[in-house]
Amino acid sequence: MSGDPYDGHNPLLVLLLALAGLLVTPWVGVRSVVLLIRAGATRSARTGAKGIAVLAWAGAVGMYTWGVLHLAFLDESGQSIACREAVGKENAQHVEGYEPSFVPLHFGCRVDGGRIHEGAVPAYVNPAAVIFGVSAIALTIAVRSHPERADTAASSEPSST
Repeated sequence: MSGDPYDGHNPLLVLLLALAGLLVTPWVGVRSVVLLIRAGATRSARTGAKGIAVLAWAGAVGMYTWGVLHLAFLDESGQSIACREAVGKENAQHVEGYEPSFVPLHFGCRVDGGRIHEGAVPAYVNPAAVIFGVSAIALTIAVRSHPERADTAASSEPSST
């Protein structure tokens, strides 16, 4: 860490996260649609739950990627503009530095007194990513802890009585 109070996010890491998210989100989204279609065709509740879990993972990754994309196009002048908009034009001269974070994802503008104002990442990104993520984890645990019940041969054979 350089100690510069106006250091933002590591641009290489932002680029890598954005590219990874842009590749993973559609792939996981398509996988979830395939599972949901398969669940509808086979009337399998487990496959449907698995498809919904994968869709929640796509939502979590996609929402985080959306926030990273806001940072990907934020150069030094963009950071200054984002802070000026966050704190208001009348308080722009009171910005002391930036407070970047990847978890939770944010670009904060620190003003006199230590107060932080969110400058670039929309306020809904982190709560939505958390809701999708927690849902995805819960659904994944539920699907994995309830193995699919195999139809027994006895139940599918006609009765001989």
